[in-house]
Amino acid sequence: MRAIGLMSGTSLDGVDAAWIETDGERISGFGPAATLLYEEGLRADLRRILDLAPTLASDDPFLRDVEERLTRDHALAVAMMGQTADIIGFHGQTILHSPTQRRTWQIGDAALLSRLTRLPVVYDFRSDDVKAGGEGAPLVPVFHAALAREMEKPLLIVNIGGVANATWLGPDGEVLACDTGPGNGPLDDLAQVHLGQPYDKDGALAGSGQVDLSRLDALLAHPFFARPAPKSLDRLSFSGLIAEATEGLAAPDAAATLAAFICTAIAQAPWPTPPKQVLVTGGGRHNSTLMKGLAERFSVSVRPVEDVGWNGDALEAQCFAFLAVRSLRGLPLSLPTTTGVAAPQKGGRLYGTIL
Repeated sequence: MRAIGLMSGTSLDGVDAAWIETDGERISGFGPAATLLYEEGLRADLRRILDLAPTLASDDPFLRDVEERLTRDHALAVAMMGQTADIIGFHGQTILHSPTQRRTWQIGDAALLSRLTRLPVVYDFRSDDVKAGGEGAPLVPVFHAALAREMEKPLLIVNIGGVANATWLGPDGEVLACDTGPGNGPLDDLAQVHLGQPYDKDGALAGSGQVDLSRLDALLAHPFFARPAPKSLDRLSFSGLIAEATEGLAAPDAAATLAAFICTAIAQAPWPTPPKQVLVTGGGRHNSTLMKGLAERFSVSVRPVEDVGWNGDALEAQCFAFLAVRSLRGLPLSLPTTTGVAAPQKGGRLYGTIL
């Protein structure tokens, strides 16, 4: 099937779109990919929604307005592909993720998106896993496994988005994954406050500071790191601790400490055996301070996914195109070793008719 995937991550910067051809098990073709950046007003409103989400009703007028604007941007991203498709995989925007309360919430109007694009839409990828006792994240590991089918294992694929997660692929087909800790999210917030910029370009702010080791230890003492994989996070799970750990630090030192936190959490994640290489995707691969920090913490090569021919800017959007086709075929989207769900779990809901 020809599928367009859409992903709006926890960094809140925009929506990624990508076209692939797949049967939900193998990828037979890659097409165009693009990113539509959100206007600052929408981004600010989404950030406000994150803070309000625990107390919001689904019919809240402000929420519904933001959801409509978000959905219309997703329709524009589909148009940017310039190609038709059989199905759209619509992740939506996560505004709350609390698997311990059996709740995950992605906003986005699948019916509106289908009407605007004249295409059927698969959406709501995570809730079935969470209702079945899983973490609901990460969902990208089955796509990683398909991409890396012919590659040497063990292989570690690290995604540094707003939250960081990683997939360990074993030599006998094993797939293990978890969120490792915060990703770009807190660095982005710091850059916005101190630089008036949406992110720390090339890690320049973090690269100019000194790591406060005692505060780094305090961050790494969070109970999340003592939990076994699989496990997942909300973008704001560490907000209070990070605010406390960076209070009073100069901006460069705060950024350096956060970068060291992100890298150390990734490197200390408990994998069955060390990887033979580490591939990095997500916005964090553009941050030279993060890439240097990872290289210092692994004894094997740490490279951006472009080095093996993948498109790191499109990978998660490609994933939801892939998962949309898996959903239509009734194939599992998550596994006990990726989300902690008791048995392989299907997911996704279809709006519209497959022609």
